Amino acid sequence: MYADLHLHSCYSDGTFTPEEIVRRARRQGLGAIALTDHDTVEGCALAAEKCAEAGLEFVVGAELTAEHADRELHLLAYFIDPANQELREEIHQFQAVRQERIAKMVALLNALGVPLRAGDVFALAECRSPGRPHVARALVRCGFCQTLDEAFERYLKKGRPAWVPKAKRDAPSIIQLVHRSGGLVVLAHPGLSKADELIPELARAGLDGIECFHPKHSAPLVQRYLGMAQQQQLLITGGSDCHGLGKRRPLIGTVRLERDYFEQLKARAERQKQARKSAPAA
Repeated sequence: MYADLHLHSCYSDGTFTPEEIVRRARRQGLGAIALTDHDTVEGCALAAEKCAEAGLEFVVGAELTAEHADRELHLLAYFIDPANQELREEIHQFQAVRQERIAKMVALLNALGVPLRAGDVFALAECRSPGRPHVARALVRCGFCQTLDEAFERYLKKGRPAWVPKAKRDAPSIIQLVHRSGGLVVLAHPGLSKADELIPELARAGLDGIECFHPKHSAPLVQRYLGMAQQQQLLITGGSDCHGLGKRRPLIGTVRLERDYFEQLKARAERQKQARKSAPAA
């Protein structure tokens, strides 16, 4: 049994529905998946239902953007409680920031003479957590760019004229937020963040694991992060970071987390759950 614990659906910037993700996961022979959409858990209930029908294990997840020491980090939250009121309120704020960022990018495009409308982007996205890929798709759909790559290269990449920085929460506060909601926190694709020196500090702040297995991690990088996880006593996870067809080809199942690592993650989550139950009320 293998798991893919990093998947995005149409509820953020992926192109697959939760149902399609589950169908493809089963076709790939996976035994467990996590849905980790950006700043939302909206698709998790449907994904859980379809996984139950297909005989797959499901983990409620989300990918949250943070910063630490002036570095942008992506944190994967697993086993979170979607009904947790504090978490719901914070996610709502994250989504409001995302929507505001879209409006700012469109305003910059308009100033450049590109008459894209924010409504075009939101209508295309059809979700509460829009991102740059939705702006890129809208630019292509409306005929202002020929390809997604062109949209990013001309306008949307960092340093390009319509790029807008993300407003981010500091990593320790997000770690504590996720823990209070009953979840675990894993540093996503550290090879892309290039912040290895921050991992010991994040571990002291409560980080639970490292995403060692990722499509952008070379074999030497995988070994590096496996070693760091062991050294810092952190859990080991992995996933394909599949966004559907938005990034040329679907990646689901191309990165497979071995069962032992998945079971260790589940065991930690269960211990944390039991500890919270037995903790005295504040």
